[in-house]
Amino acid sequence: MDSKYASFGVGSNSKANGLKRNQIMLENIKVKKIKLSHDKPGTTVINKTESNGHDNVKDNKIVKETAQDLLEARRQLPVYMVRNRLLEEIRKNETMILIGETGSGKTTQIPQLIHEQRIEGSGAIAVTQPRRVAAITIALRVAAEMNTEIGSIVGYSVRFEDVTSPRTKVKYLTDGMLLREAIIDPLLKKYSVIILDEAHERTVSTDVLFGIVKLAQKDRNEHKLNPLKLIIMSATMDVDAFRKYFNNCNVIYLEGRTFPVTIYHSKMKQDDYQYAAICTIFQLHSTTPANHDFLVFLTGQEEIETVMYNIKQIAREAPGPPIRVCPLYAGLPAAKQLQVWRDAPPGTRKIILATNIAEASVTIPRIKCVIDTGVVKERTWCGGTGAERLAVRASSQAAGWQRAGRAGRTAPGRAFRLFTAADFAARPPHHTPEIVRCPLASTLLLLIAAGAEPTSFPFIDAPPTDSVKASLTLLKELGAIDNEASPKLTVLGKKMSMFPIDPKYSKVLLSAPEYNCLDEALSLVAVLSSENLFHTPMHKREEAIKVKQKFLSPLGDHITLLNVFKAFCKAPLKKQWCKENYLNHKNLTYAFEVRQQLLAICQKLNMTVSSCGQAHDQLLKCLLCGLFTNCAWLRGAAGAGGAGGAGAGAGGARYVTVGGAAAALHPGGALHTVRPAPGALLYSELLVTRRTYLLTASAIQPQWLHAVAPQYARRARADR
Repeated sequence: MDSKYASFGVGSNSKANGLKRNQIMLENIKVKKIKLSHDKPGTTVINKTESNGHDNVKDNKIVKETAQDLLEARRQLPVYMVRNRLLEEIRKNETMILIGETGSGKTTQIPQLIHEQRIEGSGAIAVTQPRRVAAITIALRVAAEMNTEIGSIVGYSVRFEDVTSPRTKVKYLTDGMLLREAIIDPLLKKYSVIILDEAHERTVSTDVLFGIVKLAQKDRNEHKLNPLKLIIMSATMDVDAFRKYFNNCNVIYLEGRTFPVTIYHSKMKQDDYQYAAICTIFQLHSTTPANHDFLVFLTGQEEIETVMYNIKQIAREAPGPPIRVCPLYAGLPAAKQLQVWRDAPPGTRKIILATNIAEASVTIPRIKCVIDTGVVKERTWCGGTGAERLAVRASSQAAGWQRAGRAGRTAPGRAFRLFTAADFAARPPHHTPEIVRCPLASTLLLLIAAGAEPTSFPFIDAPPTDSVKASLTLLKELGAIDNEASPKLTVLGKKMSMFPIDPKYSKVLLSAPEYNCLDEALSLVAVLSSENLFHTPMHKREEAIKVKQKFLSPLGDHITLLNVFKAFCKAPLKKQWCKENYLNHKNLTYAFEVRQQLLAICQKLNMTVSSCGQAHDQLLKCLLCGLFTNCAWLRGAAGAGGAGGAGAGAGGARYVTVGGAAAALHPGGALHTVRPAPGALLYSELLVTRRTYLLTASAIQPQWLHAVAPQYARRARADR
């Protein structure tokens, strides 16, 4: 393997921007095209003819192009070049796994090829994506290639947005939406072909779908109904495990990435990956043509906004072309996400700061440089304490290859890994599936609604028994199922399954009419479904904290969030108002849209929308109906959380949850400076980072728990 060393340093004016000069040593490793041929029974390798190297492949690009441009783009894709052989394999295999390298065109072309040959017959083709942004952008691209309006022959369905019609034959949708369709029709009879794309991502919904479609295919065959074809697609996956799960089905390997990618590794470990990313950006910025855009992988919204601010500050004095910085993360409203695909002005470099949402499926045009920090933010859940641990972890090798592939979609590219080659080699091949590390109440509720038996469901990787048991217990206590041994949905449970939110919050909404607070409950649940509302710029921190005071409620964070949302709805110039009040306009807008959708579901259920006005105790009692397991008591407090610790402020107080976890109020919470510390709290999330924090907490009266959930309250007292 050829290697050489390259030294990259921040420009000489970096000190003026508060950035120390840094040298990042990178090992240049030229990656040759890997042929994915395997001499295993049941596998087929399809070779593509050599590409002529044109730089005009625009798979999924959201721009206006002529029909000739689109056809030319399709012809250059590896999938299109071998379409006849591929269609032959699809016709003869009821189930098949297709491994196609990043940029091969499998996501956009295979559904079109199937439809062009009418293989789907009278049914439709469903193509699942792990994320909504991928489902939307790919559907738009395919509609353009097929010269049809979106929502006609080609459509998409994501949470809170359905752009389809009775004419739709090619439907892109998120895993969760197909799972919800399975509740109404477990056999998924409207589809004759289901393509499970990006199977390696292994979200909870994806894993459940594997079992749902496998059972649907089997049942349709047994009852001699319209047969169901399954195609499982990925650029990288644990092929042996998947093949075994799908009854030793055939595996098709499609050779050939569209363009090569040169990969660089850091020669030394980088202690601060955010700082290293900023350094690398400006090292490359001064030497790279302006039409080479950058894609930088980070772990979350807060981190992205911090790095974005730093880039904008440094760019004022750094050499190189003008910069446009675009964020991309799951909580970003769809309209804002789509801005990533819009071309920057001529001579301007676009720098996209993204989470792992940008790893798969979608193509962002002009990306020539990928900067991979090599980390991902991962949640794990403890069924015993109910605590979620949020930790930044090293990403897997599969994720590394996926990220690098983003640079080779439209032209030869480069990927800069801010970690050593030895570090990469030591990483696990694939990341841990969500289903073995996340709470399962929502998933089990949908499974039961679809008529499946949770304890015997054919998961590809069975979730921990303790997690299943804890989640079934929670659903029983919420009133969603009749028993834990052989669960069936109650009348309340059927209504809860109609809401695309956590069962705890659907119980809150269904309980709200009893407390005359559905109007407020809808707003609060919508806000809790969004990301952080408050924006605290580093250079205006004190001013932002001061402005926040006018929204604070002495009752805690929930009423504080409600105050913000109500004020936002009344503001005439919402964007300007958010800027003046240091609030996140994008997240508030998203919450507003979610509220509209939740309201529509409530209206279908003939629920009366009433308001409790300023009687906020009513709203907190209603919230307790769904979040009764999320209570904490002041350590050392008398009885069930009396006035113990009255002399201390809430910020320094220690609380104990029902599961026995010791926790403190988050410093950014509304109750952090309250004196005396409340004896009992209701919180939305228990988060473990370096310390354990109660997030989004409100003060409650201990006797409320006995009134709302007496059986649980007695058990909670015994556990404490």
